[in-house]
Amino acid sequence: MYIPRFYEEKDWNEIEQLIREFGFAILVSAQNQVPIATHVPLELSKNESGDWILVGHISRANQQCKNFDNHSTLMAIFTGPHAYVSPSWYNHKNVPAWNYKAVHVYGKARIMEGEERIKALSKMMDRYEHLHAANPTKIEEVPDSILEGDFRGLVAFEIKIERFEAASKLSQNRDAESYQTVIDNLKTSDSYDSKRIAEEMEKRKK
Repeated sequence: MYIPRFYEEKDWNEIEQLIREFGFAILVSAQNQVPIATHVPLELSKNESGDWILVGHISRANQQCKNFDNHSTLMAIFTGPHAYVSPSWYNHKNVPAWNYKAVHVYGKARIMEGEERIKALSKMMDRYEHLHAANPTKIEEVPDSILEGDFRGLVAFEIKIERFEAASKLSQNRDAESYQTVIDNLKTSDSYDSKRIAEEMEKRKK
């Protein structure tokens, strides 16, 4: 990812927060020199060795499964909030811009089997059920006949994080007056993302 120096995000706490909040990622790999991608939720966790990992699952029919067996490097793209920035918000003539937060994570996949797979899928289901459902369903409540059929059709995996790139492009290259005006205008927007970008900019005010 191309990241100008003043937009580079190095704070792991910020990166971890983005991955956890915006966990629906794009998983990218190459097959026969052609990029392929899958839209998939990925859960950030640590393994028994203390390494950061991403855990997820995809359909067994998905051709991307082949990249799990050949030690190919995969890239997971996490996109955070983003917002249009009008040049009318600056105290000088300029062009439009787009503020955003994003993380790219790189690593190799390992297929999970047996109880390890069930435990990983249960953990992910529990997290999202408690976040989104008024009456969360536990994996134990799903009939075995349904679980067995679904499990046969999917591949669970973990990606050990080898490196990452992160950008927080938040008008850091603007003067203090223009920076504040961008915040003020983003706050008035009906867009959730615009308000979130304004909050991020407020946190980083000099």
